[in-house]
Amino acid sequence: MNACIFCKIVAGQLPAHRVYEDEDVLAFMDINPINHGHVLIIPKVHYAELRSIPLATSTAVWEVVKKVEQAIWQTPGLSCEGTNILQNNGAAAGQDVFHAHFHVIPRLSGDGSRFRFKLVHSTDETRKEWAESIKNQMDAK
Repeated sequence: MNACIFCKIVAGQLPAHRVYEDEDVLAFMDINPINHGHVLIIPKVHYAELRSIPLATSTAVWEVVKKVEQAIWQTPGLSCEGTNILQNNGAAAGQDVFHAHFHVIPRLSGDGSRFRFKLVHSTDETRKEWAESIKNQMDAK
């Protein structure tokens, strides 16, 4: 993973303003923040997307996401009226660094940043069919 920018940050080859670090997880400030206080949380081991992270590691990452989110609310001088927790998987979903990561983004009313999704029409029958298909995949694991 020599080309991965996040792996280089983990290895100390690139600078980052670290917020939290333990054996498995690193949290650091985003260099292109949506708002002040925007933090990225990553597993230290390279996994391209969420589905490839072992459960124990994803649990450790999520614990740090929750700690960072709580700390953002409590940080003096950091305006925060809400938060977004964002995680993208694959280019089609907006992932641009292919090392699994979570964003914790402080939000303010009227800050001008909004996530806009185009909704698709679905019927109750369609939702029922998709629910069954997804459930079957989960049960197969």
